[in-house]
Amino acid sequence: MTMNLSRLLLLAAALGALGACQPKSSTTPADSSPAVATVNGHPITRDFYEFYVKNVTGKTSAELTPDIRGKLLDNMVRGEVIAQEAVKQGLDKSGDTAYILELSRLNVLGQALGDRYLKDKKPTDAQLHAEYEAYVAAAPKNEYHARHILVATEPFAEKLVQRLERGEKFEDLAKAESMDPSKASGGDLSWVRPEAVPPEFMKALESLKPGEYTKTPVQTPFGWHVIQLVETRPLSPQSFDQRKPRIEQELERKTFKDYLDELMRTAQVTKTLDQGAPGAAAAPAAGTPAAAAPAAPAAAPKN
Repeated sequence: MTMNLSRLLLLAAALGALGACQPKSSTTPADSSPAVATVNGHPITRDFYEFYVKNVTGKTSAELTPDIRGKLLDNMVRGEVIAQEAVKQGLDKSGDTAYILELSRLNVLGQALGDRYLKDKKPTDAQLHAEYEAYVAAAPKNEYHARHILVATEPFAEKLVQRLERGEKFEDLAKAESMDPSKASGGDLSWVRPEAVPPEFMKALESLKPGEYTKTPVQTPFGWHVIQLVETRPLSPQSFDQRKPRIEQELERKTFKDYLDELMRTAQVTKTLDQGAPGAAAAPAAGTPAAAAPAAPAAAPKN
């Protein structure tokens, strides 16, 4: 085996319990395969068992040792026993559990719909190359070797600028005063890509020449920065082959989103969330198209 046994069994127990806890309803697939076990008269079928084994191990049961096959079945049995007791106590219809089960149903069905819709709608070479050209045109042209000193207040950052003006070394001040982990290396952030830092930080960095530092402290969600640019170098975009998997995912997401938007436009939705609430705006009339927001979570296509 290539997978650690304890990890395998932990995953098995979790998936077994999850699978066994799914509500039995008219949406349960017709499964005429023979039972590999029964729990209080309820069968665990061969097809369900093989589906479970494949999802946990990536293999069929025939590829596993008898010991592992038995342990996986034991975990399914244990999950079914637990689920039956939970249902007996009414937990599937009360409290958060009922809502979690329903959200699981919505997400699984959304994922299944995405998989089916996109099955024969793969992006064309022309679409892929057009998207790649747009990526190259918008990609940052440079990356920046930067240092910074991060402090909690603007007045303290201003005092640090004054000390730099008097000739103190940037690295020494960073080691002594910065509250960022980079203080250990004198505030050195190494090479920074524009998308990796807050926009305020990048805007200040782009305004500097090598060796310069910001004379006015820069505020970001992390605090107040004094920033120094060490040097810049050209940033080459990823090649088409490197970027292709991500482009495919982005195009598939857009295709599926367009499909969902169309479903939302034709759905008849009545919203009564704030109906009768003091000071609430009037609820939209019945039948109003619901293009602004989905009525239920929808799964995105698999990455």
